[in-house]
Amino acid sequence: MEHGQVAFCPFCRTQMNRLRPFCFSCGRSLQFLSGTEQVEGPDMLQQCIQYFNAGHSYAVIVDMMSCLHDVHISLRSLKSKLNDAGFFRRKDFSSTNVIIRTMRLELRRPGQLFGYRTMWQVLKQKYNLQVKRDQVMNLLRELNPQGCKRRARRRFIRRTYHSMGPNYMWHVDGYDKLKPFGLALSGCIDGFSRKVLWLVCGPTNNDPTVIAHYFLSCVRNLGVTPMRLRTDCGTENGTMAAIQCTLRHHHNDYYSGASSHMYGSSTNNQRIESWWSIFRKGRCQFWMELLADLRDAGYFNGSHEHQCLLRYCFDDFIERDLDECVRLWNNHRIRPSRTASCPGGVPNELYYLPHRFDSRDCGFNIEQSELDAFPEAHLTRVPCGDPNMQEYLDFAMVHNHLRKPEYWQSSTELYLKLKQIAEL
Repeated sequence: MEHGQVAFCPFCRTQMNRLRPFCFSCGRSLQFLSGTEQVEGPDMLQQCIQYFNAGHSYAVIVDMMSCLHDVHISLRSLKSKLNDAGFFRRKDFSSTNVIIRTMRLELRRPGQLFGYRTMWQVLKQKYNLQVKRDQVMNLLRELNPQGCKRRARRRFIRRTYHSMGPNYMWHVDGYDKLKPFGLALSGCIDGFSRKVLWLVCGPTNNDPTVIAHYFLSCVRNLGVTPMRLRTDCGTENGTMAAIQCTLRHHHNDYYSGASSHMYGSSTNNQRIESWWSIFRKGRCQFWMELLADLRDAGYFNGSHEHQCLLRYCFDDFIERDLDECVRLWNNHRIRPSRTASCPGGVPNELYYLPHRFDSRDCGFNIEQSELDAFPEAHLTRVPCGDPNMQEYLDFAMVHNHLRKPEYWQSSTELYLKLKQIAEL
């Protein structure tokens, strides 16, 4: 070996300042390296051993050494050098006790999710054990029978949703599928009963004042605040979160004060996200297709004026449709689920009669005096979202003797007429 070169033990990867007959770390003989370094370089055999331990075939190792390292070696020479170094495919298998100890070590980690093929690869490449794949399969059946049975079912393992009762957790989120048309939805659902507490359509669901108004209105109507409130990390939820924590600051339970509100990603806010999926299939898809047809026909370009006009024409009918959706949902029967600890039943019955389902109301009664500390924003009900546009459209309706629509077909006709009158 030339001066300045560094050698590595191919067995334990220990670095040495020069090539020695034996590795001072693992004690294995390194004399087989002494005839190769002068011809093909000191790292050639070590690289071959690395590819060998990675599971590549002899032919692939020869090709990789030629293409990646510019080292040309014959297949027979490669086998001879690996055999001299003590590396074989079908000889010198590791003892069963060593394999079992190593597998038990992996089963305490994420390795408990491995199938026998992955476990066999880990044993060979991570621990440099010589083991048969059939042996790993049989040992894994003995050491981890539940994991083998679970993988044989070929089913996705879902987490179980837990809730102690109604008002234990409220899930709040916005729905933006209709937002390109100026229709922003906000909803809240009780995690235990799956009762929809509010479902509102407005010009925006990004204004903290608007979301706080929905929350305070719901608390006033029910007279309770939840034990916990869960939202995503959007800035529109900040005011509502502060109100919830303030209402719960004088309580003495584990989730009182700041712990009564929980931020999380939208994908983990599973109760409301799951309900949005049902809502789209049963209700929202109709509106998405109807409004998309107007856009595709060239009658809607997404501008502020077009959004205001569309809200003005469709707002009443959409609100009635949302109220009907909530009423039907809260009175329909939900089947029991294996992925939730909550019982099945009618949401209104689950929410108002928890004792019938061996549960209890987890909410906290709120007095009106406590709510007076939060002056509720008086949100002016402007269907189109723009007072100036609202005044202009009201005048156009009276001047042209037009009436508010009762059905969606009439809403579409009114939209086209007012669009023509306003020259939009």
